[in-house]
Amino acid sequence: MIVITGGAGFIGSALIWKLNTTGIDDILIVDHLGKNDKWKNLNNLRFKDYIDKSRFLHLLEKNKLKNRVKTIFHMGACSATTEKDADYLLENNYRYSVELVRWSIANKTRFIYASSAATYGDGSLGFSDNHQMIHRIRPLNPYGYSKQLFDRFILNEGLHNRVAGLKFFNVFGPNEYHKKEMRSVVHKFFPAAQAGKSIYLFKSHKRGYKHGMQKRDFIYIKDIVDIILFFMENRNQNGIFNAGTGEASSFKALATALYTAVGEKPKIRYRAMPTDLRNRYQYFTRADTQKLRAAGYTKAFMPLTEAVDDYVKNYLLQKDLYLGNSPQTT
Repeated sequence: MIVITGGAGFIGSALIWKLNTTGIDDILIVDHLGKNDKWKNLNNLRFKDYIDKSRFLHLLEKNKLKNRVKTIFHMGACSATTEKDADYLLENNYRYSVELVRWSIANKTRFIYASSAATYGDGSLGFSDNHQMIHRIRPLNPYGYSKQLFDRFILNEGLHNRVAGLKFFNVFGPNEYHKKEMRSVVHKFFPAAQAGKSIYLFKSHKRGYKHGMQKRDFIYIKDIVDIILFFMENRNQNGIFNAGTGEASSFKALATALYTAVGEKPKIRYRAMPTDLRNRYQYFTRADTQKLRAAGYTKAFMPLTEAVDDYVKNYLLQKDLYLGNSPQTT
């Protein structure tokens, strides 16, 4: 059996989709559906069972899953970079993760978990996933800190030789629709672009960056799940790795690709960034992928324009927006 925490979420459900395409459906989903539309991510997917995240820890404590779980993909977390309740984030993102990894180690279960590029803070120390750098980087928000704390736990406990952690950069693609303000700008701006209306990007409030030229390492969800499965198939590759393309693209380039995908002429305008965001905004991210490549991951990443085109034409313009919507998208 494979366990996927956060299995109804963006990356978790995409991972189930990818596993399904390889014939794997002996999957236990661990999540909390709440009152949003996250459940719709599961409509096209095959899995064995679903359990709420609070009950899952009880199963582990009672050792009801001993010798039954081959791999735990720990994708579940509160991923809102704007969340200000640090106590909640540490309990939900850090303490829960500690319990899961301890059980996995005790039961010799493969453990692959989601970290985040938010741990790199303002990027002034670069984006190297060298383990020696992890204690030096400083996140800009409580979410990034909760992820950083677990990365540090893995290193301090000497578990980096037994588990794989992935620092996800800016992931976008189908099944992100429930994420509200945490959705990618592709999905946020799709209706305006499709209607030929203006898209408004943040103005720059930092010297050296023109409006719209703030850059991110945007990576498509289909590339992300390929990276995750690489570490399931290569159990001897352990440590904390960047999961990005190694390329930085501007928000203006991303918006332009979106207009191209819908067949409209770009109409990009700019608005002031909210004042409470300016001091904790990342102006530049780019994954150092040397370590990932050295581990043996050789697949090329989908170029930004092709990824946006796939997202728009095969999902956002379709009646069924979700992964698994047709044989052509598998």
